[in-house]
Amino acid sequence: MAAYQTTYVIVGGSAAGMAAAQAIREQDPDGIITVLSEEADRPYFRPLIPYMVTGKKSAADVQLQGNGPYTGAGIEIRTHSRVDSVNAAEKVVRVNGGGTESYDKLLFATGSRPYIPPEIDGIGADGVFALRTLADAKAMADRVNVTDHAVMLGGGLLNLKAAFALLERGVEVTLAVYSPEVLSQLMEPADALLIRSGLDRAGLKIKTGVSATAVLADESGVAGVALDDGSEMPCQMVCIGKGVRPNVGFLTGSDITLDEGIVVDRNTACSAPDTYAAGDVAVTFEPVSGERIMTGLWTNAVEMGRCAGYNMSGRKTAYAGTFGIMNATQIADVPFVSMGTVHTGSTDCEVHVRAAESTYRKLVFSPDGERLVGALFIGDITGAGMYRYVIRERMPVNGMKSLIINQRLHYGHFMKN
Repeated sequence: MAAYQTTYVIVGGSAAGMAAAQAIREQDPDGIITVLSEEADRPYFRPLIPYMVTGKKSAADVQLQGNGPYTGAGIEIRTHSRVDSVNAAEKVVRVNGGGTESYDKLLFATGSRPYIPPEIDGIGADGVFALRTLADAKAMADRVNVTDHAVMLGGGLLNLKAAFALLERGVEVTLAVYSPEVLSQLMEPADALLIRSGLDRAGLKIKTGVSATAVLADESGVAGVALDDGSEMPCQMVCIGKGVRPNVGFLTGSDITLDEGIVVDRNTACSAPDTYAAGDVAVTFEPVSGERIMTGLWTNAVEMGRCAGYNMSGRKTAYAGTFGIMNATQIADVPFVSMGTVHTGSTDCEVHVRAAESTYRKLVFSPDGERLVGALFIGDITGAGMYRYVIRERMPVNGMKSLIINQRLHYGHFMKN
């Protein structure tokens, strides 16, 4: 008699879902793995979609399946497959308002969607985008052909990457930001001066302290943006980067516990038996504070997805947690790393700042000065991995503190402590 094959259903085909599928296949060569994705495109590297706007990458270039660890061997991927509801008692999901899919183990990796402020009038005009999907990138690339000026609403990382993609295409770009400075989620205004200088050198125009009240349109689509200071900016494209919201609407009325996102335990398990969640949609925990948190980082989603895949296939694995802030990238010609607690205005934390012409370092210690709880490196990110380790492991700094502050820490010091 043939051995029983476990049926795994994964809702969502991005980083967490595909990482989980790969981890399951490593542990269970015979299990039946089905990935249900509501997108029309097969799974892809979401961080690369700005390169679709520039024309440097094609859809084939950003495909997940068959690249790196995502072999996709023996994994069925169904596009255009939107899950509408879940019956955890009967272990069934309903797809596209009709068909059903049964499971033994179920993973929610539905990610998040852009937040579109409802108070902005005219948001449905042609030429309004929130760069989140491959379809968005394709449409933006097409719209560039009739765009001289684009206005980006919001100064977050994704909007900045979209802005630079448009600059590469020869489009004039203005960033309209309500906050006093860009990247307000990753650093305080006083920290962002080097980043701002890099943006200025790149030709990005920035208008702070303003919000959009309406998108103006004509027969060709977007024609301008009205701001709350009474001004209007003519443009042919608007890109919204106002944060994201977890995709959990299909779980309304289910047995799955929600707290904005899907609540999971240290092993990525949900409240209903044999259900798990990973990626943007999962409410996990912050390793330094222990507080509940959600994250939108690709690397975290991959790590959490692999953890969920292992647990689903019988290899019990604890997820190490997610930093409240952890980002390493480059904006314009300026690299930076932001991790842990970096907003200190309302805290009693001990803060050390060193600013130079081309570098900026901010180190944040707990109020008693005994633990490193946050770090921001701009311009020179040498050794950032060591500082991340100190923060994540909640290491008492003891005799290392002066080495940390003076940037003389090296891996040999960990062998002595």
